[in-house]
Amino acid sequence: MQKKKKIILAYSGGLDTTVIIPWLKENYDCEIIAVCVDVGQEADWEAIKKRALDTGAAACRVADVKKEYVEDFVWPSLKAHALYENKYLLGTATARPLIAKTLAVYAREEGASAIAHGATGKGNDQVRFDVGVMALAPDVEIIAPWRVWDLKSREEEIEYLEKRGIPVPMKKSDSYSRDDNLWHISHEGLELEDLSREPNLAEMLKITTPPEKAPDAPEYVEISFEQGVPVAVNRERLDGVALIKALNRIGGAHGVGLADLVENRVVGMKSRGVYETPGGSILYYAHGELEHICLDRETYAFKQQVGAKMGEVIYGGLWFTPLRESLCAFVEATQKTVTGTARVKLYKGSIQSAGVSSPYSLYNASIASFATGELYNHADAKGFIRLYGLPVLVRSLMEKMEKTGKTGNIGDGKGAAPEGGRRDAKSAGTAG
Repeated sequence: MQKKKKIILAYSGGLDTTVIIPWLKENYDCEIIAVCVDVGQEADWEAIKKRALDTGAAACRVADVKKEYVEDFVWPSLKAHALYENKYLLGTATARPLIAKTLAVYAREEGASAIAHGATGKGNDQVRFDVGVMALAPDVEIIAPWRVWDLKSREEEIEYLEKRGIPVPMKKSDSYSRDDNLWHISHEGLELEDLSREPNLAEMLKITTPPEKAPDAPEYVEISFEQGVPVAVNRERLDGVALIKALNRIGGAHGVGLADLVENRVVGMKSRGVYETPGGSILYYAHGELEHICLDRETYAFKQQVGAKMGEVIYGGLWFTPLRESLCAFVEATQKTVTGTARVKLYKGSIQSAGVSSPYSLYNASIASFATGELYNHADAKGFIRLYGLPVLVRSLMEKMEKTGKTGNIGDGKGAAPEGGRRDAKSAGTAG
């Protein structure tokens, strides 16, 4: 008798993965191990485990990886100030490689020959899951039902479950496609597919108050960092998981961290999503304020380019690559002095700076002050500006010569010469 195929399924208990269990059993002679990866999403794991088993899974495992998610995926992204297309704080994109890693671990433990996931054939997550599994378990088959089954929509998925007498794990009227974890909640679908429509925030949002309904009084929050890692909120030291939860609660109450973005997916199309990232937005802002005083100009400027590239790499599912590791190595070097405290003011959806300090601050009041200090001589500026602006001056003089019809080299006595730069015949001897 041929042994049944063992499949590890990335299971969330949502609509897609609830459909996938019976579909796999109908299309493969298989035993399904449902694996729930806890990256901080709000979930009743006992109810989800029961749903998996009731739907046909042989077993359901729950892997709590919140600590690893924060320390090994979120903090490196924060320290890089990684953003995708200037808005997206990479909530889903940072979690997917860890989920792929966890699935690969379970595949090895269970002796499974395949890993299945519920990512659609139009989305980014199929890329992130597939590439992650390819990097960590290249010999394991990848099954992505959305790429091969006949179901075309969420409505057809609901009909599929109803025909089989399987409870639908959502209301038909609340069919946003959502992903949530400790870092964020994303929303896609429904009215968001019409770009001319405003998001229905009152019905959509889960952890964030619509800004116009936020408190009328601002709230001040103090974030402490050590080498780029946030370690305390309002002087209370917290581990990473507790710290993000605290800031999600505070920031969510004040309506901060909302992003409505039409983004360029990896597969080539544009899509629209609304993201809730209250705690993450506060941390990015505070971390950025600290870097402004702790990093020199050239390092800060180049790090902005690295952060943008890091955002593209993470978004594109390339976490387990030499490029991502190399970018992180550069970022780590820049964070050695990013230690201190940033105070921010939250008010009706906005985040504003309310002071920043660091023992490694490069700001020097005696230099920056309008008063003359020992470290800065105003007269030095003249020579610096002349050299700094020399290309501009030379081009301007060249254009003047062209207009007047003069010939010769600028400053050689035949053409135009900079002020104070003309030589007389006696002083223009032969060099040597």
